[in-house]
Amino acid sequence: MTVTASIVSPKGSRRARDTGPVRRQRNLGTYFIALLFIAVCIGPVAYIVLGGFRSNSQITASPAGLPAPWQFDNYLAVLSSGVFWQELGNSVIAGVTTTVGVVALGLMVSFVIARYRFRGRDALYSLFAAGLMFPITVAITPLYLLVKDLGLTNSLAGVILPQIAFALPTTVIILVPFLRAIPDELEEAASIDGASRLGFFFRMVVPLSLPGVVTVGILAFIGSWNSYILPLFILNDASAYTLPLGVQAFSSQYSVDTARVLAFTSLSMIPALVFFAVFQRRIVGGLTGAVKG
Repeated sequence: MTVTASIVSPKGSRRARDTGPVRRQRNLGTYFIALLFIAVCIGPVAYIVLGGFRSNSQITASPAGLPAPWQFDNYLAVLSSGVFWQELGNSVIAGVTTTVGVVALGLMVSFVIARYRFRGRDALYSLFAAGLMFPITVAITPLYLLVKDLGLTNSLAGVILPQIAFALPTTVIILVPFLRAIPDELEEAASIDGASRLGFFFRMVVPLSLPGVVTVGILAFIGSWNSYILPLFILNDASAYTLPLGVQAFSSQYSVDTARVLAFTSLSMIPALVFFAVFQRRIVGGLTGAVKG
C-alpha cells in the first residue's frame, strides 16, 4: 500500500489563502481608495462646472446643491462676449508659439548633448538639470526688468520667450535619453549612404524621438495655458490678457454674479482638460521611454 503525502509550504499556503476572500477585500480597499482620490480631484471641477448652470439665488440657498432648474444663460452670456474669445485667442497664440519654440530648441539642444562629444557636455547637461530647481516665481522681478528693457511688456512676446526658456530644462531632461538610445550604427549607415548630420537629424532622429517630442510639446502647451504669474507681471493691457488673467479680471468685475464667474472659469479650463485627457497616454508613454533610455 502506497501512501502519497503532499507537503504544502507555508509560503504556498499563504498564497492559497490570499486568492480567496482576503484578496477580494484588498482589491475592494484599493478600489475604494482610488475612487476616493478621484472624487477629491474631480469634486471641485464638477462644482465649478455645475455652478455655471445655476442661478445666484440657487447658489445662495444651497451652495452644494444641483441645478434646479438648469440655467444656460450664464454660459451663453460668456460665449457671446468678445472678451472671452479674445482671451482664448491670446492663450492659443501663446500656447502654440511656446510649444513650437520649446520643441524646436529643445530637440536641437538635446541632439547636441546626446550625440556630440565635447568638453563641458556634462556640465551643460547639469546646467539644464539645475534649471528644474529654479522656479519662475524666484526670477520674476529680474525677469520683468529684463522684459521691460527689451520693450516687450504688454505683448505676448514678453510672455512667450520666458516661457520657452523655463520649459527648456524639462524638455532637455526628457529628450536626451531618447536621442542617446538611438544606435550609433544608424548614424554610421546614414553617413555611408551620403546623409549629412542635418539629414540624419531630420530623417532619423526626429521620427525616432517622436514620442518624447509629443510629450514635451503637450507639457509645454499645458504649462503655457495655465501660466498666471508671468502674464500677471508682463501684461497690463486687457486686450493682451490670456485666459488665466481673464478669469481674474472677470471675477473682479462680476464679483456679485457668482454663477457667471463659475461659467467663465469652466469654459476657461475645459480646453486644457480636454487636451490633457486626449493626450495623457502619449505623455505617459513618452516619460516611460525617457526613463528606459
